[in-house]
Amino acid sequence: MPRVFPRRFRLPGLLAVGFAALLLAPSAPAAAAEAVRPAGFDPARLPGATDYFTLRAGLDHVRARFAAGGPARVAFLGGSITAMTGWRERVMADLRRRFPRTEFDFIAAGIGSLGSVPHAFRFSRDVLARGEVDLLFVEAAVNDASNIPDQPARMLRGMEGVVRQARLANPRMGIVHLHFAMPEHLEAYRAGKVPEVIRQHERVAAAYGNPSLDLARELTERIAAGQFSWEKDIRNLYPSPFGHEVYAAAIGRLLDAAWAVAREPGALPPLPAAPLDPASYFRGRLVDPATARVERGFSVDPAWRPADGKAARAGFTGVPALVGTGAGAEFAFTFTGTGAGLFLTAGPDTARLEVSIDDGPFTAVDTWTRWSATLHLPWALILADGLPSGPHQCRVRLGARPAGEPGGEALRVFHLLVN
Repeated sequence: MPRVFPRRFRLPGLLAVGFAALLLAPSAPAAAAEAVRPAGFDPARLPGATDYFTLRAGLDHVRARFAAGGPARVAFLGGSITAMTGWRERVMADLRRRFPRTEFDFIAAGIGSLGSVPHAFRFSRDVLARGEVDLLFVEAAVNDASNIPDQPARMLRGMEGVVRQARLANPRMGIVHLHFAMPEHLEAYRAGKVPEVIRQHERVAAAYGNPSLDLARELTERIAAGQFSWEKDIRNLYPSPFGHEVYAAAIGRLLDAAWAVAREPGALPPLPAAPLDPASYFRGRLVDPATARVERGFSVDPAWRPADGKAARAGFTGVPALVGTGAGAEFAFTFTGTGAGLFLTAGPDTARLEVSIDDGPFTAVDTWTRWSATLHLPWALILADGLPSGPHQCRVRLGARPAGEPGGEALRVFHLLVN
């Protein structure tokens, strides 16, 4: 049956209330429409002899699909840099220019603060639920490096969770990995090292034959060549309008190279028989926390909102949450799989947890983050990972917070995470 959908820009249904406001989230400032380009900068003038992308199996199937005209669907999955106005709109306009007979449905699935782990668990709902996707742009290098800098295994498990899930849903889906820049990435490249998060995401791209674009390395080398500066021209890991122009121009060069010759698409590389990591989150799903069994101190708030005056991400306020306060509050849930966790907000009063798997001993897990003092931050917290596949039980109890330690004794859970 042919796919039919309206020619308009639509948002995925992240939560029942408030998702449309995600593009205005506190950490995702909107980029102004006008970019101020440094004098003499030419995006086609590369500092070295090669560009910053790797095509691998290419995008011939995507080109043929778009060139045929009719409806096609493109998804943008990422964090604040994808949610904010900038490179995404430029790429959308570029695709419309290249394929004027194609009726594009664009999915904006960028959510501030989220990296590859939550991407994998929400992918089915926020992307695949809209129907077959032809082309996916995915980025998580900034938030993975920020959120789980000491967990390279989960960087891979999250990104492979997205990619393998995508290919299982549509073996012909084109997937482009984007490695956006942050100061830590630039410092690593200057020291002659590949940032760990980019190394892990590249392992996934290579295993599945996906094109990738290393914008962190591009910015490092262009800055070293004196073409522009980070502080004056890019300004922040949330790029200036000029920074978004650099990103979009690089994506355009990748597409130019991928589609320079209108080849008949050949056979696609087969899906790897086994995942790179058996514990990767390609079976990740969001589960309603109302299905948990409350032991004490928890209840479902149908429209939770912070009462402390601190900021919260749009889409994570005024929506249902399983809420508990006070040491000793406890709930449990059962799941079938290899891992589980919580999708929560970690604000100024966020709790220290005690977690037991399959009636084992309780272990301490702190939900405090370096952003919690000022923001009710959406946080994907993995509680159990790499378990034998099968039925399991997870018990979550609020622990006492030692005097003088930041945080409190509150927990708000928006989804259970089950892999």
